[in-house]
Amino acid sequence: MNAEERKMYKASIKSYDTEEFIDLWFYRPLGFHCALFFRNRGIHPNAITIASILLGAAAGICFAQDCLRWNILGILLLMWANLYDSTDGQLARITGQKTRWGRILDGFAGDVWFFFIYAAIAIRTTFEPIPFAPQYEWGVLIWILCSFAGFWVHGSQCQLADYYRNIHLYFINEDNGHEFDNSDTQRTLFNETPWRGNFFWKVFLHFYVAYTQNQERMSPKFQKLMSLIKERYGTNIPQELRKEFRMGSLPLMKYTNILTFNSRFIMLWFAMLIGQLWIYLFFELVILMGIFTYMRHCHEKLSQHITDKIESGYEYR
Repeated sequence: MNAEERKMYKASIKSYDTEEFIDLWFYRPLGFHCALFFRNRGIHPNAITIASILLGAAAGICFAQDCLRWNILGILLLMWANLYDSTDGQLARITGQKTRWGRILDGFAGDVWFFFIYAAIAIRTTFEPIPFAPQYEWGVLIWILCSFAGFWVHGSQCQLADYYRNIHLYFINEDNGHEFDNSDTQRTLFNETPWRGNFFWKVFLHFYVAYTQNQERMSPKFQKLMSLIKERYGTNIPQELRKEFRMGSLPLMKYTNILTFNSRFIMLWFAMLIGQLWIYLFFELVILMGIFTYMRHCHEKLSQHITDKIESGYEYR
């Protein structure tokens, strides 16, 4: 890359605080070159997001086949989908085409991928024997576990990980606050938007309101801290407070990355390779849920610590 491209590449990254090693080493550099390719052809970031949704759904369909060659194709398609998931954001940042619709659609993409992936796991595993009890088949139990893992566990983990990353970015630089949404603002936007001519946007907003509400329900102590900060400082958050929050939040960023894509992808590939897809569910329900619980505990503890300091009369500068 020349000097101008290096500058653009740096601008295409949200923050090195929140980036994972695999992304920085592989997806971000390749995604940047894809972004330049699409920029030069006038392709909008949302079109790339829609392509990633279709690729991820196709990957799930491949995973439903009990055939290693189909599964390898599914892995490649899922990598392609994730590459485009990186590309759309980088393209939006280097072209200034960042929109709330694009952000919501980008979050929706991963949900579609994993809807098809959990359905594939259930389809493949239904008639397989249960480990340590081979006289029984999984049957309807695997559908219950996949539904629970997909709609509640996976959703909660990714929602909170996404929220914590955006909180971290906000405290680094308030200009990042456009991605730090709250349910009251989204509900107002939903109520003020007419249905006529905006049907799909209204449907998206309906689900996005619920998405932000769930993020807030999972972080009560942080919500109290933000209310206190707004009351005490308004929008002029002191640099000392920003620095303290960033230093406390930074160690948690590795957990937000574990709870998103790359670790899931690696475990899914491993489970596919050995033909034991229930291992992925165990990873989801036990390992990732343990990490999620610890991450949430630490973030709430940090929020409570700063809240206590402010309420005790400490003046941040």
